[in-house]
Parts: sequence; structure tokens; C-alpha cells
Amino acid sequence: MTTGGGPILTFSTEDFARALADHDYTFKTGNTVRGKVIGHGSEGAMVEIGGKSDAFLPLKEASLERIENLEEVLPLGEEFEFLIIRDQDMEGRVVLSLRRLMVQRVWERLIDKEANKDIMDVTVTGTNKGGVIVDVEGLRGFVPRSHLVQSQDLDAHVGNTLSVGFLEVNQDDNKLVLSERIAARSQAMSTLEVGQLVTGTVASLKPYGAFVSFEGVTGLLHINQISKNYVDSLQNLLRVGQDIKAIIVNIEEQRGRISLSTKVLEKYPGEVLKDFDTVIADAENRLQNVGQLLAETDL
Repeated sequence: MTTGGGPILTFSTEDFARALADHDYTFKTGNTVRGKVIGHGSEGAMVEIGGKSDAFLPLKEASLERIENLEEVLPLGEEFEFLIIRDQDMEGRVVLSLRRLMVQRVWERLIDKEANKDIMDVTVTGTNKGGVIVDVEGLRGFVPRSHLVQSQDLDAHVGNTLSVGFLEVNQDDNKLVLSERIAARSQAMSTLEVGQLVTGTVASLKPYGAFVSFEGVTGLLHINQISKNYVDSLQNLLRVGQDIKAIIVNIEEQRGRISLSTKVLEKYPGEVLKDFDTVIADAENRLQNVGQLLAETDL
């Protein structure tokens, strides 16, 4: 067919389909494809992904861990999802990675776990002067010495499993920092309840009260919760390292805060100030009145 003396070129549906097949836009670096393992070699595996040429999966990109037997990890005929890490060459072949897709999905799971304040178990694989190195689903993580429950002998942790919470999850910087102390605190707090009598040690004194360590956590005994009477000198009543008993009067689990009280143990206002040791020694016998006092007292 011609117009004005020139031919009109026609482009059939079949021509269009062939053109798309010759230039498949889905096979680009960063895309995810599904493919079937069709062959193994010393350097890696061949994968059928529907292109004009089969794709290649290098051995080092086949797993998060070192592979001893590629055929066991990637059996012939099995289908997997892969990440394209190199565009098509002149023959239309792309290079794939299973490892990088696994890493990407591990990061996604860890970001979710951090957001949910989850606790997870990790294995200690090594140490450095700042803490311990851990395996986190195939990724390398770090627990600072200050966030270990036992931080004196780091080598003793190697090979052990730690329960940890999250300090920092940053995929862009490949930074994964964890805390055993956060996990211990979270697990301990889940067993605590308002009205519970706890035995602990005075960890520090502040102008507004005393921090008390017990069962792997720390609670605040505010100066207003020590006695029903005014406390003019905290230092004259308490000292760091002193054993103490107190009642849990409030728990803010999301903020990690525990409020303690000794004034609810008093039989009369000022008893703690007058005879502290007697009140603490008799704490268990006074528990029966604590529930009613907590309900009646504005804490």
C-alpha cells in the first residue's frame, strides 16, 4: 500500500511480540525474577528465566553460607526467586543472585522486628575489644560490651546463644547493633505486675529519688514514694549498694519505666523515716494491705 507515491510500512501483532521478546525490559538489574535450575557447574548454576538465553547464578551468590554441595542447595528442576545483579550481555544472558535477595529480605524482617520491639536469639561468632560479633540470620551483628549482661569475659560468649533486642538497624550503612540488656529488661518486665513486692539493691541516688536494681531491671523509688511524710535527706536514709524491698506501683512497658514505693508499706505516716529497717524486714507481712492502699492512694 502506498500514499503520495511512497510505501506504507505495516507492523503486525506478531512483529510487535517479537520486538518485545528481543528486548525484555523486565530483565534489569535490581528486578526480581522467578526461574528454574537447569544445570550445575564448578562456577555456579544455569537458570531458566524465560529470556532468550539462560541466566547464570555464580556459586558465591547462591547462599548466605558457604556451599559444599550446590546440587543439594539448588536441585535440578526446582524454582526459586532471584535478584538480577547484572543486565543482559550481548547474548541476552543476565547474572543472578539468591544470596543478595536473601540478605534483602533478612533486612526487611529485622526492620519489622525493630519496629515491633521484638526479641530474637543470635549466635556469638567472635569478639573484639568493644563487644561481641553475632550471626543474625546470616548477617553480621554487633553487641557492645556495655549491652551485655555478662561483660567481663567476652571470649566465654563465643558459640553461645544470646537473646537480644535492637539498638540500630541500618541497611544503607550495613549496621546492625543489638543489646542483650534490652532483651533481659523486656523479658523481666513481662513477668512483673503492679502490687508485687521486689527485693533489690540501691544502684544510685539522685535529688529526686533512688534507682533500685532487681531481677535484671531498674526501677525508680521517687522521693515522694519513700514515705507519707516529707523526706528532707535521701542520703541519710539510703546508700548505694544497700538492700531494699519495695512495691511496684506503676509499669510503663513501652517506655521501660518501673515506679516503686515504700510508703505503701507504712502503718503510719513517717514510719519509714523513723524505723526503716523494721518496715523493710516486715514487708511480706504488710502485703495484704497494699492492694487497698494502692487503690486509695493517688500515686
